[in-house]
Amino acid sequence: MAENTPDITDEKIPTVIADGVDIVYRVNGTGGGRGSATAALNRMLRRKQAEKAAGVRKVHAVKNVSFVAYRGEAIGLIGTNGSGKSTLLKAVAGLLPVENGRIHTDGQPSLLGVNAALMNDLTGERNVYLGGLAMGMSREQVKERYQEIVDFSGINEKGDFITLPMRTYSSGMAARLRFSIAAAKDHDVLLIDEALATGDAAFRKRSEARIRELRKHAGTVFLVSHNNKSIRDTCDRVLWLERGELRMDGPTEDVLQEYEAFTGDKSDKPKPRPKAKPKVAAAS
Repeated sequence: MAENTPDITDEKIPTVIADGVDIVYRVNGTGGGRGSATAALNRMLRRKQAEKAAGVRKVHAVKNVSFVAYRGEAIGLIGTNGSGKSTLLKAVAGLLPVENGRIHTDGQPSLLGVNAALMNDLTGERNVYLGGLAMGMSREQVKERYQEIVDFSGINEKGDFITLPMRTYSSGMAARLRFSIAAAKDHDVLLIDEALATGDAAFRKRSEARIRELRKHAGTVFLVSHNNKSIRDTCDRVLWLERGELRMDGPTEDVLQEYEAFTGDKSDKPKPRPKAKPKVAAAS
């Protein structure tokens, strides 16, 4: 029987508004390279000319992107490598400034990335407590949910790894623990960068179920992933970025079909069931 929970998506309460967002990286140039000692001396004597030659190269990572996200939505961000997905996620989290436009958020966005730093010299246990406290949980709340976090991550299934320093963990183990810590709290806006690609099938199912729970509690989830199956299983809406531009925004299956036609990748597309072979009557 379905749970008797309010359909918060019908209220259409905005949580993130991106209005004409441009994000530009500035990369210092290198001028004429190392060159000879004489060339180096000449560059020192002609500092202004050298600085002008070196210049600053601008990389327009996100171009005039606009969208509105609502409470209860799970939104996938897709696109080929370098399309601006992770950059946009960091800007929503407030970690990158925008060149033009505005990003408005209702509540505190929390960014979860598989490359986020962990305290490698501390045990997994200590990281659970520190991570929980950093998210605003009280020590009592972390203690109450500690075993649930460890069990969810699955890192103790083959030994007591939670008591070992994080430097002994594989990248997958560390990412699973990181997701488990972040998922222990209900978030206004949870931003996930590839975290579901680091575990086995059982962990992905647990993660997808937890995302659905977060949505029920009026949260909004953004998921960056190259795994179209995770997007299909988790998200009801998809933003497709390509070369920094928002190419398409719509229902998951509609956008993924266009994206897979663009990339030629059909590996994650649901396969039709084979038709049953007609039964042949036995000869009498």
